[in-house]
Amino acid sequence: MKQMSSLSGWGRAAASGLLVALLAACSVEPTYQRAEVATPAAFKEAPLSTQDAGTWKAAEPSDDALRGEWWTVFGDTTLDGLEKQAADANQDLKAAAARVQQARAVQQSARSAWFPQIDAGFGPTRERASPASQFLPDSASGVNQTLWRAQGAVSYEADLFGRVSTTVNAAKADEQQSEALFRSVQLSLQADVAQNYFQLRELDTDQELYRRTVTLREDTLKLVEQRFKEGDISELDVSRARNELSSARADAVGVARQRAASEHSLAILLGKPPADFSFPETPLAQMTVRVPAGLPSALLERRPDVAAAERAMAAANARVGVAKSAFFPKLDITGGLGFESATLADLFMWSSRTFLLGPLAGTALTMPIFDGGRRKAGLAQARGKYDEDVAQYRQQVLVAFREVEDNLADLRLLDDQMREQNDAVVASQRASHLSQTQYKEGQVSYLDVIDSERSVLLTQLQASHLAGTQAVSTVNLIRALGGGWGDMKATGTPAQIAQK
Repeated sequence: MKQMSSLSGWGRAAASGLLVALLAACSVEPTYQRAEVATPAAFKEAPLSTQDAGTWKAAEPSDDALRGEWWTVFGDTTLDGLEKQAADANQDLKAAAARVQQARAVQQSARSAWFPQIDAGFGPTRERASPASQFLPDSASGVNQTLWRAQGAVSYEADLFGRVSTTVNAAKADEQQSEALFRSVQLSLQADVAQNYFQLRELDTDQELYRRTVTLREDTLKLVEQRFKEGDISELDVSRARNELSSARADAVGVARQRAASEHSLAILLGKPPADFSFPETPLAQMTVRVPAGLPSALLERRPDVAAAERAMAAANARVGVAKSAFFPKLDITGGLGFESATLADLFMWSSRTFLLGPLAGTALTMPIFDGGRRKAGLAQARGKYDEDVAQYRQQVLVAFREVEDNLADLRLLDDQMREQNDAVVASQRASHLSQTQYKEGQVSYLDVIDSERSVLLTQLQASHLAGTQAVSTVNLIRALGGGWGDMKATGTPAQIAQK
């Protein structure tokens, strides 16, 4: 009969364990589905060719794919070196890598709830037991006593209704979002270095133009002064020539100021004090790099900021499940095993052994009944956060499409604009040459010479600006497309960056 009772006890324990396992499998986390976004088959500024028309597919985030050293497409060893310096020393990138480490630690902390928590303790307890707990009459007086304990404690929260696993899912999505944000900071840094580099070279081109202009106007002033001495012209032309020379020199100083500020900005991107960085003057050459736009669906896979927004949406979805699980029972399994004695000398005697199964106070299985609407408000907040992240994800996708279209349009129209501007430079130089010749022969006034020289400088400066804009727009397009291509050399991981 005793054996039958023992088997019955084991059966009840097995049934209880099976019930807990079934409840753990019944997660209340909503099934996550990526929010639908309207995705065109092709970019308006770069329509699909016939052979690409059937290659559209649903987006599958691959923001962790190798981005590679995309800047090497420019074939500029100086830029290559600057990018490496930025990757090694930029503080914003190091901060982003540190945030990834924090998110991974938070995920690890959440995963620890899957395992029992084991503690050990030692010390005395002074207590007075009630007469009823010792089966004594009410009139009996309690006895004060000191108990020494040395025991280990085990606690474990059963994953009922997916409470623990859903929290882990949210932490995992947060970690993936942090990783994507790191990639976004990394890509932005690389693009900022390249943009600043090309802008600095554009200013070097402007400086070279102003130097040539100053030299030309110095020669013109000598010519005018010579003609004034010979009595061919009035002093008015001399004053005008001096004014034009001074204006050109002042404008050249203004460009030098802009260049100094740009050089300082580049130094900060490289993680250096401006005093420790100097960039040699290097005029900008016309850009010849052409970047394929690819498919809009591929853009959603490659953009790290889009991936970060999508992971935030997944984390919010998991936290809806966490908020839902608060409406269901919670099971905490606790136990203790050790020694207990009235005296320290007898603490570790075999007769002092003791154990506890179940909570010291309260109950193991708790069921929420009334909380004044707190759990309901928490669920509403979680759902509101999810709706917010869905809207932000869709907005981020729209921004990504717009940025690609903007830069594709810039590059397409810049080709036409630069071609016309080069024609304008040639025409202005021809007009300036003719006006100089006619002025020497006394056929035109000096005002005509001034106008023609100003026209040459303005058209050349505009051509320089367009060349710089083309380089920057090329970089912006690569940034908008999510970086480089997988067959390039891989860039640093958060762990590698954090260790530098």
